Amino acid sequence: MHVNESKPLGIKSWSPEDRPREKLMTKGTAALSEAELIAILIGSGTAALSAVEVARRLLQSVNHNLHELARLSVKDLTKAKGIGEAKAITIIAALELGRRRKEQDPESKPKIASSKDAFQQLQGDLMDLPKEEFWVLLLNRANRVIKKKRVSEGGVSGTVADPKIIFKLALEELASGLIVAHNHPSGNLTASQSDLDLTRKLKEAGKFLEIQLLDHLIVSGTRYLSLADEGMM
Repeated sequence: MHVNESKPLGIKSWSPEDRPREKLMTKGTAALSEAELIAILIGSGTAALSAVEVARRLLQSVNHNLHELARLSVKDLTKAKGIGEAKAITIIAALELGRRRKEQDPESKPKIASSKDAFQQLQGDLMDLPKEEFWVLLLNRANRVIKKKRVSEGGVSGTVADPKIIFKLALEELASGLIVAHNHPSGNLTASQSDLDLTRKLKEAGKFLEIQLLDHLIVSGTRYLSLADEGMM
């Protein structure tokens, strides 16, 4: 049977063990080599080379260094056999997504190891307000900040924070711990009975949801009171 020499070797024409898409589906991404991952991106090779072989040769040209590969331009990539402009753009886009994901790595988020760390995260939001606001820091298992969010705001003399809203936020972000804080515009850093009651409710609710309340801060200007440090939790 006559074979068209000009037709690229598409993934469907490969033997089952050489099909990276199927391998990804059955064995997961970790089972694939870097060449196989790039082959999925480019989809097809040339009349003589499979996409995996095209990817292998591309990686060889940069000494199998993905950082070097990420530095290549579209023009640089298209110098490789089997890599046209569309495939080059796809590779560049995929590497850029990886770079942006790294920028959002949880390890780059601030870690809360003390009440001072928590205060530093919240001070700019609470220190100069003329009215009370209630904020929450949502933390992962490593006590790194997942999200910081204002929960409610009130008048000069007080604000109301709804535990249901606080834990709804925590559940949505899959938080393992939380720190709550509110300001006292009056400058008084004494915890009121309502502050203590709310802290108790949050702590008890957190036990059932396995989301630990780590601290409740009261902020006034450049000063703060930590209920955890004071043994008031």
